[in-house]
Amino acid sequence: MISFDYSQSLSFVPKGALEDIRPRARAAHASLVEGTGRGAEFLGWRELLLEPDDALIGDIESVASRIREEADVFLSIGIGGSYLGARAVIDALSPYFPAGEAGPEIIFAGTDMSGAYLAQLLRHLEGKSVFVNVISKSGTTLEPAIAFRLVREWMERTFDDADDRIIVTTDPDAGALNALLKTHSYRKYVIPPNVGGRFSVMTPVGLLPIAVAGIDIRSLFYGAVDACRQLSTSEDNPAIAYGALRGLFLEQGYSTEVLATFEPALDGIGAWWQQLYGESEGKSHNGLFPVSLRYSTDLHSLGQYVQDGKRNIIETFLLVSDDGGDISVDHDQSNLDGLNYLVGKPLTEINRKAYEGTARAHVQGGVPVMTLEIPDMSADSLGRLLYFFQHGVAVSGYLLRINPFDQPGVEAYKREMFRLLGKPGAGN
Repeated sequence: MISFDYSQSLSFVPKGALEDIRPRARAAHASLVEGTGRGAEFLGWRELLLEPDDALIGDIESVASRIREEADVFLSIGIGGSYLGARAVIDALSPYFPAGEAGPEIIFAGTDMSGAYLAQLLRHLEGKSVFVNVISKSGTTLEPAIAFRLVREWMERTFDDADDRIIVTTDPDAGALNALLKTHSYRKYVIPPNVGGRFSVMTPVGLLPIAVAGIDIRSLFYGAVDACRQLSTSEDNPAIAYGALRGLFLEQGYSTEVLATFEPALDGIGAWWQQLYGESEGKSHNGLFPVSLRYSTDLHSLGQYVQDGKRNIIETFLLVSDDGGDISVDHDQSNLDGLNYLVGKPLTEINRKAYEGTARAHVQGGVPVMTLEIPDMSADSLGRLLYFFQHGVAVSGYLLRINPFDQPGVEAYKREMFRLLGKPGAGN
């Protein structure tokens, strides 16, 4: 289960304000659960959890098993929601330093247009057994489209069975990748039309790369299923409380939310959360600006600003009760580093005290603090956490009276970029 403690934020809440916003938050929750809110046609991310497709999960497990046996490298090509969810889970649940038979190297491409990265990538692939998964509804999003064109040409030059090594994850019928399937025998997975990219981690978009990484996607998926069912049936759940408090602080003039973790493996979760909340809420000149930080590393860089900078920040800590670490500080006779006062204390405990001290200091510095905590770094816990954030952002979006499931602003840079590149039909 996920615990949510917002006691350290209450001193910043005007009297009666939380009671006033709760009915609106519950109404936003009801709009989500009943499918009556704006953008309800994009609630497939909930429907697939409420009606699980075990056959699809089994097929993905089977394909991933074959790839793990035959591949040195699994290359996932996609941008935004087409890779952030998979990368978040893989980073969170993989060893920091893989050893032995760890399975294929997982590489992500199509996330930018760096010529240096792509040139070095193609050189890195030389002499290796490579499988490719390109993920795009349209097949024409510029960053992954460029990467896939270059990689596809390399695959066709390198492997006689290139078609058997390429998997497309795309729209059921439309788009450039479906056009390619008319002349190529690539395996295909479908992105449900009613699931937006940043909500797609529990579809083949996320599940295939995660399974290739050797992670138990069934536990991940059913953790999300259980969270969906639990949060959908209660009007007093932590996702509603999280959405309500975020909305309340926004109304009070706060403009930035920091998601702070104390575990390097959660960096990818922070990056996924940034897209989920930034793209869902950042509309009509509204919404909290989401920023992910990793402590204690960033306490030695941005920590000064969080403590003493402009007071427009709220902070949500994301903790893991059991991080799986069992190392402790040993006694040293000379004690030149002055650490003998820590002898016998596990690093997990030391890290916990770092959180407690940081939270207290930031509250004293004028930052409202909330804390989310998962029990462990397991596929089940990660599945629950991902759904929690998705449910929470839907509540937040409906509190803002916006559609949390579109992203009209994303097209603005594309129009100007295509115009400058001289794309036919893009104007001058």
